[in-house]
Amino acid sequence: MQFSLKSPLGRFRFIGILEGISYLVLLGIAMPLKYWANLPMAVKLVGWAHGVLFIAYMLALVSVTFDRRWSFGRVVVAFIASLVPFGTFWLDTRLKKEEQQSTA
Repeated sequence: MQFSLKSPLGRFRFIGILEGISYLVLLGIAMPLKYWANLPMAVKLVGWAHGVLFIAYMLALVSVTFDRRWSFGRVVVAFIASLVPFGTFWLDTRLKKEEQQSTA
């Protein structure tokens, strides 16, 4: 994966991948550790990191919305992608294809 952190879209894609990974770690590792191994600290730590990344994702979404003049519907899809497991990865694939088509 390559991201151009110089552009709002590149930063948004990068933060989206990190946010998606943190969400999967929270749901797939930290939550089972909390409930099956009685280790609530896992959720506290991963949940905190995920919360910070979610806020960064929302700020990056606002930035890319104004930079690219995204429609309201597109912003809603990007927001929903952050709530669905694997959603940010799906969105990143679409944005990467769109980015490649616009530079070709």
